Amino acid sequence: MAKYIGKRILMFIPMALLMSFLIFGGMELTPGDFVSNMISPDMAANMTPDELNVLREAYGLNDPFLIRYVKWLGQIFQGNWGYSLSSGVPVKDIILQRLPVTLELALTGLVISAILGSVLGIVSALKRGSLLDHTLTLAGVIGMSIPQFFFGMVAILLFALNWKIFPVGGRTTPDMVHWWEHLRYLVLPALVLGVTQTASVMRYSRASMMDSMHKDFVKAARSKGLPEWRVNLVHGFRVSMTPVVVLLALRLPMLVSSSVVIENVFQWPGIGVTFKEAVSAGNYPLVMMIALIIVIMVLIISLVLDILTRVLDPRVRLE
Repeated sequence: MAKYIGKRILMFIPMALLMSFLIFGGMELTPGDFVSNMISPDMAANMTPDELNVLREAYGLNDPFLIRYVKWLGQIFQGNWGYSLSSGVPVKDIILQRLPVTLELALTGLVISAILGSVLGIVSALKRGSLLDHTLTLAGVIGMSIPQFFFGMVAILLFALNWKIFPVGGRTTPDMVHWWEHLRYLVLPALVLGVTQTASVMRYSRASMMDSMHKDFVKAARSKGLPEWRVNLVHGFRVSMTPVVVLLALRLPMLVSSSVVIENVFQWPGIGVTFKEAVSAGNYPLVMMIALIIVIMVLIISLVLDILTRVLDPRVRLE
């Protein structure tokens, strides 16, 4: 396994460089440039082409594409991620402030979906063909069909406005003293995010559990006279979780990138809202760094995922 991890780490560097090149190239193809988005239309109308060209020259925008890419990459390695065109705040400070907020929401939602989806999927598989199985399957189909924003608005209407159990949105208030006081703000958006992801996890765990129950090693365990609960949980459950873990691990970066919906509905100040605002404002430095960080997260999780797969299922060979 150590050899495999070393090979993957060596592969990580060229893959990250390739993705950074594609991100930079993608922003190059978008209309406008750094200067045109930095200055207001009124200022641009009062500036001559020569003055605009001086600005572009000062920011290195007149250099060839590859030179600008190498400079941008070099600045990243030096810890200079640029500045937000909207606020002038360093991009690093914005990301370090907003990313943990999104990870808090995404990880909580992931845990909720993992627990609910796995338990319901395994129960559905063990009760295959029963009324409970059909009910859970139908609920899963309905759950996958409901848009997140609709589910979020219904949750706010019921739990925040009508019953006043949870706050409408936000993450903190000025009078908070202890960090755990904001957990009541986390519950509702995390539940919405987790429940909307539960249906797909339940379907995967159900199919995987049903497949595991027909494997030879499960039949052998049952033939030894082991209790049915031990056959199901110790032998069947462990192997059936392998594809579910794969699904959950791959969903974390997706949750980070797709959290913009939940964050907007619940006014959660995370990286999803920041990314949306940056794209709308043409804030190129911030857009590129958020995209690059998400890509790096995917690459890291892919490596961790392979190791977890080997731990859960010793039959898997890593080469």
